[in-house]
Amino acid sequence: MTTPSNYRSLLVWQKARELARFVYRETSRFPQVEVFGLAQQMRRASISILSNIAEGQGRRSRRDCAHFLTIARGSAMELEAQIVVSGDLEYLTPSKTEALEAAAIEVTRMLNGMLKHFAS
Repeated sequence: MTTPSNYRSLLVWQKARELARFVYRETSRFPQVEVFGLAQQMRRASISILSNIAEGQGRRSRRDCAHFLTIARGSAMELEAQIVVSGDLEYLTPSKTEALEAAAIEVTRMLNGMLKHFAS
């Protein structure tokens, strides 16, 4: 049996993973017309967060790691905007919009904290 990679132990990666599951669950309820539109964009953004955190942890230099964390942060902010629009379009209930938005903001804050660490 193999051991998990070190990125899995990061709380930010675990929170991003939860966020991705939440996004997939909620976008599966979007109207059929959005399957290849907003729902797909939200799913890609949520997976991008996870993937870039993992890729950054696989890099040897602090600079490279920070680069991928910056991309992950951008994807988190993109997702947050898409969640707002989904709520505006009433694809998400107000409570789901609020919960998803809070989760995306939490991941963004955590990424900001990691980036500050790399900048010091």
